[in-house]
Amino acid sequence: MGKLSAISGEKLMRILCNRFGFAALRQKGSHVTLNRGSICVTIPLKEIRAGLLNRILKDCGIDKGEFEKIM
Repeated sequence: MGKLSAISGEKLMRILCNRFGFAALRQKGSHVTLNRGSICVTIPLKEIRAGLLNRILKDCGIDKGEFEKIM
């Protein structure tokens, strides 16, 4: 399990919605808020580098290895 690479916000949003059951709640400017039950996370629609991606995955409760399999 290596370091995650950068990903676009749009691609991350599609993966979270299609594979992990999140739904878009609202959008304000270039940020989209997704939710699944009591988990709520905001994703910028720009390039997301490794540090922010790790933080988003941790907030969502998604294992980094499980996410790498999908990418």
